[in-house]
Amino acid sequence: MSKTLSLLLAATLTLSACGAIRDSRVNPFNWFGQSRAVAVEPREQTNPLIPTRSGLFASSRAEEEVYAGRPFDQVTDLTIERIPGGAIIRATGLAARQGIYEVQLTPANEDEEAVEGVLIYRLEGVLPDRRTNVGTTPTREVIAARRVTDQTLRGVRVIRVEGRRNARESRR
Repeated sequence: MSKTLSLLLAATLTLSACGAIRDSRVNPFNWFGQSRAVAVEPREQTNPLIPTRSGLFASSRAEEEVYAGRPFDQVTDLTIERIPGGAIIRATGLAARQGIYEVQLTPANEDEEAVEGVLIYRLEGVLPDRRTNVGTTPTREVIAARRVTDQTLRGVRVIRVEGRRNARESRR
């Protein structure tokens, strides 16, 4: 009887102590907060039809494959999940039409480094060649994720994912 009572008392004290660290920075679920919607500033657009390299031997060089993705219409959710060695950034986007494929989070910062504590990604996807239906909201919703290391997250206070009409950011 005394073993059961002491075990029950120890379990009660242990569980009650969990409430003390629930809101602290020690709890890994509190490392990044909830995302919130923010306004997006228009960026300068470049014409993909104008070649950036030209010359006699330009075609003999190894061509780097260019991602033809365009920003999503809007970002509806942003979640950052801690994993050993880094974090997974998961963004949910809503496209203007159905059929967008090869969805990814593209870094907007040079070399994927934080600028003034802000790490920015764009949620992009490739548009289909043919005209597609608009469809219902669930048929236009996609999820993209990107793994980042602890070295990339060093000094980061805000992770921001931008779409065409809005952006979502999560703060530490």
